Amino acid sequence: MESHIRGSQWIRYVSVFICLYASLRRTSAVTHYTIPEEMEEGSVVANLATDLGLDVQSLTKRKMRLDVIANRKYLDVNRETGDLYILERIDREMLCPFKMTTSNCFLKLDATIENPIRMFNIELEIVDINDNAPHFRRDTMHLDISESTPTGERFSLNNAVDPDFGTNSIKTYRLSESEHFNIEIQTGRDGSKFADLILTKSLDREKKAIHNLILTALDDGVPTRSGTASIIVRVLDTNDNAPQFEKDNYTMYLSENAHIGSLVAKLNATDLDEGSNSEIEYAFSLYTSEKTQETFGLNPTNGEIHVKSTINYEDFKIYDMEIIAKDKGANSLSSQCKLTVLVTDMNDNHPEISIKSFQSPIKEDVVVDTVIAVVSVSDKDSGENGIVDIHISDTLPFSLKKSADNYYELVISKPLDREKVPEYAITFTVTDRGSPPLFDNETITLELLDVNDNVPQFPQSLYTIPVVENNAPGALLSSPTAFDPDLHENQYLVYFIIEKEIANTSMSMLFSINPENGNLYALKTFDYEIEKEFLFHIEARDSGIPPLSSNVTVHIIIMDQNDNTPVIVSPWRAHGSVVEKKIPRSTDKGSLVAKVIAIDTDSVHNSRITYQFLVNTEATLFSLDQYNGEIRTTRMFSYRDARHQRLIVIAKDNGEPALSATVTIKLSTVETDMKSYSDMTEVPLEHDIFSDLNLCLVIGLGSVSFLLLSTILVTIVLKCQKPKHSKAAPPSRNSVISSERNSTFADSTLVSNDAYWYSMFLAETRKGKLVVRQPAPKGSRYVVSSLPRGTGLTETSDSAASTLQASTTTSSSSS
Repeated sequence: MESHIRGSQWIRYVSVFICLYASLRRTSAVTHYTIPEEMEEGSVVANLATDLGLDVQSLTKRKMRLDVIANRKYLDVNRETGDLYILERIDREMLCPFKMTTSNCFLKLDATIENPIRMFNIELEIVDINDNAPHFRRDTMHLDISESTPTGERFSLNNAVDPDFGTNSIKTYRLSESEHFNIEIQTGRDGSKFADLILTKSLDREKKAIHNLILTALDDGVPTRSGTASIIVRVLDTNDNAPQFEKDNYTMYLSENAHIGSLVAKLNATDLDEGSNSEIEYAFSLYTSEKTQETFGLNPTNGEIHVKSTINYEDFKIYDMEIIAKDKGANSLSSQCKLTVLVTDMNDNHPEISIKSFQSPIKEDVVVDTVIAVVSVSDKDSGENGIVDIHISDTLPFSLKKSADNYYELVISKPLDREKVPEYAITFTVTDRGSPPLFDNETITLELLDVNDNVPQFPQSLYTIPVVENNAPGALLSSPTAFDPDLHENQYLVYFIIEKEIANTSMSMLFSINPENGNLYALKTFDYEIEKEFLFHIEARDSGIPPLSSNVTVHIIIMDQNDNTPVIVSPWRAHGSVVEKKIPRSTDKGSLVAKVIAIDTDSVHNSRITYQFLVNTEATLFSLDQYNGEIRTTRMFSYRDARHQRLIVIAKDNGEPALSATVTIKLSTVETDMKSYSDMTEVPLEHDIFSDLNLCLVIGLGSVSFLLLSTILVTIVLKCQKPKHSKAAPPSRNSVISSERNSTFADSTLVSNDAYWYSMFLAETRKGKLVVRQPAPKGSRYVVSSLPRGTGLTETSDSAASTLQASTTTSSSSS
């Protein structure tokens, strides 16, 4: 009721104002001005005082003012100058919002002065300028057009608006380049411009489901202004404003360690309908598997998809789901989209290796590049995490060759030798390329089979086997066994003596060998004095196919035993072991009385003879050289010395135990004629003093007797001595022939001066020459020579005897 009363009063006031205004207009002229919109504040429109015929000086006193229009004061009067100026920027489009299509936009003002009151009507025409660009009410226009829509079909588009007037308003539209659409411009009754979208070419949703077009509106002002809007045309198989997703297919990536409740995707479908027809509900279609629905949850209101249960890349890598968007209309329409969730892998699985085939054992002579195993590698992870690298040790004689995806062949890269390495432990190591990388390994054992590729080998190329003479027949000499690194029958060796004849005697008659173990046996007793060495070969042959063999040289050396007693060959003894000799009683000091020579057919070591006195009736009278057996006087005979001296000499060899022989020498001294006085240069102090005549008689008689006895002794020795038959020993390695002028020996004198200082005895028989060696003192040369052979045979020898003489000479220090 109160509002009704207020409305009536307002109507009454407006009526009074209109009547008053009408009366004033009838009584007053209207002052008209024309200005463009958007003039700057302070701009002068005109001098109102001059135009109204008012005194500028009286404007202040008469309180000239302008009435406010629509509660806004756009202009004002300067009372000092009378100028009408812009107080606030004037926008024609705001001032005359309903007159955008006409030029009649006026701002009516009333200027009032007092004393007396007077009112002036002022009309200000606002002229339009091109200060507004065309714009669309909707920046984006969505059109759903069925692909079965015929060409030439029109589709209305939202028009653009421009608050400017005339040429400054919208003149035309332009459509972005498109092979399917064009526009046609329509002009309304009020002169406004509209654009219809024309389908110029048939649509194919399967080729292009959405067409994005740009519609541009342009005015004719200076400068030209424009505005744009986007037109999204969605092509439908059948179109009745069904809900539409932004895309038909969505692809999302989700880490396999995503937490339960994590947001996977937010789907959004739109429906151009209104009300309940545009309200959308989301749901999984029947094409979505139960596993997918158990793993993911869908919010039916907002289309959000969340993780519902644990996700494992190795179980499922891809989840496909179809989501239906259905509106709530009476005849509900729906659309669907597909969402593919790709589970991204984490490096949480170790690479694996599988032995597909493996050949073991193999023969050691298998050729290079032979395939012995095929392996495959795999990793449940993907990407770099699932790329697997495989390798084996570089020290092994094998290599890996890729045969197919994730398949590798293990081939032999170097020749194999079972005797060096009988089996190989081959470890395959697989590593993925994840960060950090994971790895695994697998080991196989390759066994090598033996082939007969090794010749039996003796540990040494020559076996020198010493055998002591007088061995028992059947005695084990040695075991020269060979070694064959092969196995089984390739390793079983059989031993043979390679047949060889020595002096018409076969080796198999002298030695035998055990064919199984190589034990070498002697079949007879050996005598060093007859056979000193044997040289033959032993062969070792394996049982492989074909058999391989090798041989070794065996050198049998017969070692001497001290089994021969020394034999005294000088002085010669006709009967028994007593030798009787006569020497002049006047023999000088150092004179050779006798020489004992013994021979021993044993080896050098056992045949070294030394001489010693067993009995010496006058120790101060005779000396015996232990090496050459010479018996010499150590002084001259005195009257006190007995006429008969008995010497027993033992000749002992160097064997263990030592063997010996003895000889008894009976020396008888005889008187000789006295020598000339000039020959007597030295008389022992203990001798009796004789007269000159007696001395000469004694010396002469002694000399004649000595020469006679010496001749008789040498003749007896040559005729009666019976030399022992023995195998000749080789001469000394340093033997020389001496022909000294002062020597009392016959021609062909043999001299020894080697490291062992052997004295040499040379006995000459009809069967050959016999050489006896015995050690001599250091620094002396032992000389043995043969005298002319006699003609008679003794009762103890079949050969003619030779008279032997020996002497020693002392070498100088330089030799």
